[in-house]
Amino acid sequence: MGSKLVSDANAFVKFLKLCRDENNENCTYMDDISVLLVEKEELLHDIIGGNQPIFVCEKAQPRCEPEATETTADTSVVEETFFKVEQDLGPQPLSVMKARQLLSWYTMAQNPNMPQVEAPGTLHPLWVRCDKLDLCATAWLGVETVYSGNKTSGVKLYTVSCKGPTGDETSFTTLDDLKQEHEKRHHASTVATKGYAQYNLFCSLKEESMMFESQSSVIASLTWNNVEKVLECPPLSSKASLNIKVAVGDIRSPLYQTYKEMEFLLALAEGLRTGETEWLEPMETQSAVDLTRALIEELENVGQGAPGHTSKASEKQKAKTDAIAAFSSMVIERGDLDFTEQLWEKMRKSVTSYQDVTECLKIVVKAVKLGKIKPWIHKDSNSTLSKLILQSYQQQIDAMPLTGLTPANMLLELGLDKIRKDFINYLVGKELTTLNYLRYYLDTEVELQEQVMRVRKLHHLLEILGTCSTFLSLPHDRLFLFTQSCLQYYKTSNYDEDHVFQLQIKPALISYFYEKEQPFSWAMEVSSGQGSKEVKTALYLSDKPLVDHISFDLDVPLDESVNGESEKMSYYRTMVSCSLISFT
Repeated sequence: MGSKLVSDANAFVKFLKLCRDENNENCTYMDDISVLLVEKEELLHDIIGGNQPIFVCEKAQPRCEPEATETTADTSVVEETFFKVEQDLGPQPLSVMKARQLLSWYTMAQNPNMPQVEAPGTLHPLWVRCDKLDLCATAWLGVETVYSGNKTSGVKLYTVSCKGPTGDETSFTTLDDLKQEHEKRHHASTVATKGYAQYNLFCSLKEESMMFESQSSVIASLTWNNVEKVLECPPLSSKASLNIKVAVGDIRSPLYQTYKEMEFLLALAEGLRTGETEWLEPMETQSAVDLTRALIEELENVGQGAPGHTSKASEKQKAKTDAIAAFSSMVIERGDLDFTEQLWEKMRKSVTSYQDVTECLKIVVKAVKLGKIKPWIHKDSNSTLSKLILQSYQQQIDAMPLTGLTPANMLLELGLDKIRKDFINYLVGKELTTLNYLRYYLDTEVELQEQVMRVRKLHHLLEILGTCSTFLSLPHDRLFLFTQSCLQYYKTSNYDEDHVFQLQIKPALISYFYEKEQPFSWAMEVSSGQGSKEVKTALYLSDKPLVDHISFDLDVPLDESVNGESEKMSYYRTMVSCSLISFT
C-alpha cells in the first residue's frame, strides 16, 4: 500500500479524533474541507435513523480577504483595512470523488486488517455532502462502523441520490424496482418491506374558513409492514401517532376569546415587569370608569350579587364566542362569575392606562368600605380585592392605599384568579385531570410573574386540547392520557409554542382525515439481515427536498391541476442504498 495513502488516512482520522475529543463543532481540514460535529442527524432529515452524533464534511466557505483603502482628510492619508463581507452561500458540497476518498480513509482506519493505519478507537459516523454531478445524482455519501461485540467487524456505506419534483407517478421507482436494487447489492433470499406516510391533517379541511396560513399543525405519522405499492394508503393495522404543534391566537380556534383575555393579562404582567405597558385597543365603547360605576349601581339595585348571577354582557360575549369558533365549540366560560370576575371582564375590555385602573378600583373600594355593596365572591378567591370584600362582611377592612403599581397588581390578581377558575372548570369538569395534578399550576405562593407563566402554560395546553377535541374529535380516554402527558411536560419545561407534542393513536380514529388525501411525505424500505448486519434500501417521496445543499430543476409546477378540480402532489424523489463491507 502506498505510503502517501497511509499517511493521508492517518492524518484524516487523527483530525476526526481531535474534533471528537475536543467536541469541536466546526473545524477546517486542509484549508478546503469543513468538518462539523452534529449532535443529531437533523441535517439528513431523518433519512437515516438514530440520534447519535455524526461528522459532516462539506466544502469550506471561502475566506474573506482583507481590503485596503485610502481616505484623505485634512491632507493626511489614513490607510484603513477592513474585511469584505461575503454572502452566506449555505452548505456547499464536495465532489463525489473527494467524498469517496474521505470515506476510504475512514474505512481503512476502522479495518483491523490494515495495521499501517492507526486505529482511532470509536469514531462517529461520517457523512459527506456531494454535488450530484455523477450519473447517479449522488447527494450524500456516508459510512458507519459495524461492531460484533466490542470488536470492529465491518462498515456500512450509504449512498443518497435524489431527483427533482414530479407528479408523474409512472416515473417513480416501483416496489419491484426497489427489491431488485436491494437484492443486487445483498443477494438476500428473503426481504421485508415497510411503509411510512405523513399527512398534514389541517390540510384535509376544505372549508373556506380554513384557507389561510396557520402556525399550528397536526401531522399524522403512520408506519406499517408489507407494502404492496408506491403511495398506498396506510392500512388500519398501521402504527400511528399525532405530532401536534399549536400556536395560540388562531382566530379559528374555539379558544380565541380566551386568547384575547390572556393577551390582556400578559400585556399587563409585562408592563409591571418592565415598567412600560402597551395597552390594547379597548373592546368597549364606554370608558372603564363608566362601566365600573354601572356595575356598582347594578349591585346596589339588586341588593346583593348572588351566586349564579351573570350579566347580559357576559351572555352576549358567550354567543359571540360560539359564533367565532370555526370548527365546533369548546366553551370554557362559566355561569357563576362572582363580582371580582365580572369587574375583571369589564376592566380588561376598557382600561387604557394606569389611571383608568386606579380610578376604577378606587370606586370599588369606596363602595365596599361604605357598605354600599356586599358582593358575593367565591370562597377560594385569592386576590387582594377579594380578601378586602371578605373583610367587609365583618366590618373589619384594612387600609388600602391605591398608589404606585398596587392597583395594576390588584388587577393582575383578579385576572389570574378568574382565568385559573375557568381552566379548572373545564379540565376538572370534563374529567381530564384532577386538582391534585393541577397543584403546580394553581400555586399562589410563588411570585406573581411566575403565576402568570404557569397560567400561560395551562392556556397553551387548553389550546392543544381544543384542537384534539373539537377538530379531531378524539375520544375521552385519548384526551385524558394526552392531558396528563402535557401537564407533566410543562412542569419541568419552559413555555414553547414550537414544541411538538406526540400522541399515540389508533388509525381508525383519524382515517377520515387522511384516507382521501395525498401524503406530504411517503416512503418505503426493503430490508434484510438482523441486528448490526441489517441493511436497507429505501425510497422517499416528499413535497420538499430532503437535501439542502443542491438545487433542482423544476420541470413542472409543484402543484398540478387535475381536470381543474383538485391538486396533484409533486414529489422530490430520494433513494437511499446501503452496502455492508465485512472485515472478517
